[in-house]
Amino acid sequence: MLTIGAFAKACRLSPKALRLYDELDLLRPAKVDPDTGYRYYAVEQLERARLVAWLRRIGMPLARIREVCALDAPAAAREVRAYWARIEAETAQRRDLAGFLVDHLTSVARRDPPVLELRYAAHSDPGRVRPANQDTAYAGTRLLAVADGYGPAGLPASSAAVAALKFLDAEDVSAGDVLNLLEEAVRGATEAVEDVAGSGTTLTALLWTGSRLALVHIGDSRAYLLREGGLFRISHDHTLVQSLIDEGRLTPEEARSHPQRALLLKALGTTAPDLRLHEARPGDRYLLCSDGLSSVVPEDDIRRTLASAAGPEAAVHTLIATANTAGGPDNVSCAVADLVTADGHAPHPT
Repeated sequence: MLTIGAFAKACRLSPKALRLYDELDLLRPAKVDPDTGYRYYAVEQLERARLVAWLRRIGMPLARIREVCALDAPAAAREVRAYWARIEAETAQRRDLAGFLVDHLTSVARRDPPVLELRYAAHSDPGRVRPANQDTAYAGTRLLAVADGYGPAGLPASSAAVAALKFLDAEDVSAGDVLNLLEEAVRGATEAVEDVAGSGTTLTALLWTGSRLALVHIGDSRAYLLREGGLFRISHDHTLVQSLIDEGRLTPEEARSHPQRALLLKALGTTAPDLRLHEARPGDRYLLCSDGLSSVVPEDDIRRTLASAAGPEAAVHTLIATANTAGGPDNVSCAVADLVTADGHAPHPT
């Protein structure tokens, strides 16, 4: 048996922490002296104590630690991986906001930053197999949006979601207020979709403030950025296969043929969407698309098309044609926008 002091030194937990974990039934001592109340621990408890210490160091809440400690090693590993994936997503949002604050607070030192605007195009196509189109795509001077409806009234659902955001195209909004405004608009979109019985929709949208882009995303429609010839996905799929990839239980290659690859874990109204600010640069080219494109056209082909197309209109129609050439098994919708200076002289994204 080890005294509480010796046990604390061996597992690198303080005696104070050990007393707290005893009270919370997270790490009970092997023996408590009935007269002095002094705690003693068995050597076999060191492994659990060290696990608790490690989980605390990555910031895991005590209630979650209790659940992880009750699992076998493989299941515990999956839980830790899933927890850390969520932490990274939340950290990315805070990082983007911090980046915005740094830019905002140092903007007074900048001289005459260029006035930027979007050049844009959007189109939706039923594809080659589906009897009707349930997608909605929109592009305007400030707003890009794609929604993929499902259920018996999928088109009314996706249309209602996008229509509820269109007022943002006429709003003059600062980067500091954009996330709050977008969050309020999404609540309106959610209420509009709730009025469409028995159906739902994904929603991916970008809102331009004049200096930054705000992204709202839920479901498996996607947002991509083409910058300096590289293609970057800036949204995260809310699907079963993506969760399996995040947990290390499935590779991206295996996910492409998984029988449940279209199963959504989140859609508009089921939970809060992802909201984040995104740094924008002249020459950036953005793509929003439904999974009718991303599920059949490899990302390398998407990159080549975006990099070679002369403008957003050409990019949209070439991407849709490529999806249909690949079989067009689903509705396919695209919105493409270039970020250019007001005189249109931004470098082309090659």
